[in-house]
Amino acid sequence: MQRRQLLKKAQRIVVKIGTALLTGGNGLLNTRFITKLAKEVAVLKADGREVILVSSGAVGAGMLTLKTKQRPRTIPGQQALAAVGQPRLMQAFDQSFSRLGLITAQVLLTAEDIHHRQRYSHARNALLELLKLNIIPIFNENDTVAVDELKFGDNDTLSAHITNLAEADCLIILTDVAGLFSEDPRVAPDARQVFQVEHIDQHVEAMAGQGSGLGTGGMTTKILAAKMVTGMGEEMIIADGWQKNVLLRILAGEEIGTIFYPRGDKLAARKRWIAFALKRQGHLVLDKGAGTAVEERGKSLLPSGILAVEGTFKQGDCVGLKNQSGREFARGLVKYSSQEIAQLRGAKTSEIEKILGYKNTDEIIRRDDLALLK
Repeated sequence: MQRRQLLKKAQRIVVKIGTALLTGGNGLLNTRFITKLAKEVAVLKADGREVILVSSGAVGAGMLTLKTKQRPRTIPGQQALAAVGQPRLMQAFDQSFSRLGLITAQVLLTAEDIHHRQRYSHARNALLELLKLNIIPIFNENDTVAVDELKFGDNDTLSAHITNLAEADCLIILTDVAGLFSEDPRVAPDARQVFQVEHIDQHVEAMAGQGSGLGTGGMTTKILAAKMVTGMGEEMIIADGWQKNVLLRILAGEEIGTIFYPRGDKLAARKRWIAFALKRQGHLVLDKGAGTAVEERGKSLLPSGILAVEGTFKQGDCVGLKNQSGREFARGLVKYSSQEIAQLRGAKTSEIEKILGYKNTDEIIRRDDLALLK
């Protein structure tokens, strides 16, 4: 019942399409799948739902075009293939969707567009405007210009960030497997499908397998995406994209694929950005009293409760908060650098100016700049 209620009321949906669905065995893009997808999206749009696509396959499409059998290991090699494949991929989407009267738009992002607050806001505003105009945004990583430090790494992670950016109600990852299994079904005939996951623990993580040759993701990256999406307060589903009317049946509440249930209420937009969009630059280890005050009583972080500083960071960076057992339970934007906090740890707020010779604020992290991780 919970599954049906959650999915039937989902209005803004992100759908991620895996490379294996988009690249056929004949050395061409799989237009049959794209046509199938377009028909299902058209029905959802007619039902008043908003659909955002995250497409893998640019590098894979380039490999098919150039008849390359192995994915390049180098960034320039991947960039070249993405440059070849991306326009062919979008052309295939445009042709299939336009036949049904649907307009698509290409949106290319790098990780910096998510990590940087102003660029994040611009990307979100552009996305919302596209939805307002009844256009279907199709996101992909900008592989042609992205380098290691600016890459999401895989489109499962990208799709989780887009779910965050859009404040969507759910993420559906379509792939070439039926969902999460107890073991890799390709090597274990007795593997059991898991239809629902309430909590992602070490046992669930251990079920993850390996990916295909044309893509970069596997079940491991999908589990990581599920952690992010459920932590925001939304649900995520992994399902076989070739099943008939798969999107329509999932959103009607049928038990298809694996659903990961949300953990707690939805996070506000700024809290989402702090918790999941920013790159963590270090950690602060808190004593029991400070950990309880922040996690359970909604307090700001003061210097007196800090036991240790891990990593090097500057004022305004995102850091994680850990308890003494090593569990990270929150992230926030610091008002002091790691060097300054190392001097202030354990001190009272009245001692800050005496120790540093100046004072920015009493708080190391203000409550408004702090997001709890569920």
